[in-house]
Amino acid sequence: MSEARQFIGAGNAQRPFYVGVDVGGSSVKLGIVDDLGRPLSALSVATEIAEGPDAGVRRIAAGVGQAMADAGLQPAQITAIGLGTAGTIDAAAGMLLGPVNLPGWENFPIRDEVSKACGLRVLYTNDATAAGYGEFWVGSGRQLTSMVLLTLGTGVGGAIIIDDASLDGSHGNAGELGHTTIDYNESARQCGCGQRGHLEAYVGALAVVDRARQRLAGGSPSSVQERLAQGEPLTPRVLAEEAEMGDPLALEIVWETADFLAIGIVNAMHTVDPAGVVIGGAMTFGGRDASIGRRFLDRVRSEVRRRALPALAQRTTIDFASLGSDAGFIGAAGLARRAYGRVEPHRNP
Repeated sequence: MSEARQFIGAGNAQRPFYVGVDVGGSSVKLGIVDDLGRPLSALSVATEIAEGPDAGVRRIAAGVGQAMADAGLQPAQITAIGLGTAGTIDAAAGMLLGPVNLPGWENFPIRDEVSKACGLRVLYTNDATAAGYGEFWVGSGRQLTSMVLLTLGTGVGGAIIIDDASLDGSHGNAGELGHTTIDYNESARQCGCGQRGHLEAYVGALAVVDRARQRLAGGSPSSVQERLAQGEPLTPRVLAEEAEMGDPLALEIVWETADFLAIGIVNAMHTVDPAGVVIGGAMTFGGRDASIGRRFLDRVRSEVRRRALPALAQRTTIDFASLGSDAGFIGAAGLARRAYGRVEPHRNP
């Protein structure tokens, strides 16, 4: 979470309880969540990709057991597990199909294996969908009736939530907003998926760094060059810090990134017509905690207003996410709650 994480004790929590699991390439984040979306415990365990998916399931099960112990709960007190992973999935079959960040885990029945290892029902979903539902349930979208989430990290993930339900699509892969096209030219930047012109190829962290590197190689003067000469790697954080200090090249990269992102947001708005758009992930130039991050958001809003249909531009809110890295496991738990627990309509607080 953006603020210091606070846990609620089991005695003060609202039953029933759910486990949320967010499987990433380097770590698995998981925790226990109550019926109001408040965490009772949370921890992170190493994924250890090279050990294979079976060992990964054992690590997940051990982590679930530890999270329950930390919360002072027994397995019989847990209603279900929500499980989110990145990559192409078959949610209905519970299959992890093509996980780019989990090589060697292809075509693995992860839902059923986690269910067997933990002895609990498992709701399986895409990790971005889980994060989107978390923000909708108890984060920046909690006052909205519908929401689009864009997560800016190494790549760009997305989620669409309408009337308390995630839009999953026929193959469980709706919300792949990072792979919407914003440039159709043959010279368009190449995305990590191999196609050209996708939003991810312009606003993902790798793309932002590559765009800056190309400008520097072209001779554009910048204080960034001085930091590179001192042995620092070129990262979005370096660009954000130099933009904060007024470096022209760094500022140009930040503003261009905002403009590219706005095009992707307008496409989503014109397709879904959400009440709000939430921007999460680490690639937000510091987010609301940094002046340049807040200026980045203002630029996105301004460009959206310029490009969107007036009725949508005036009524659609755009803001940063608020749950940080906890959004994935909280949202996965929330989706398990929706599938297996007492479901109540989403209400404004």
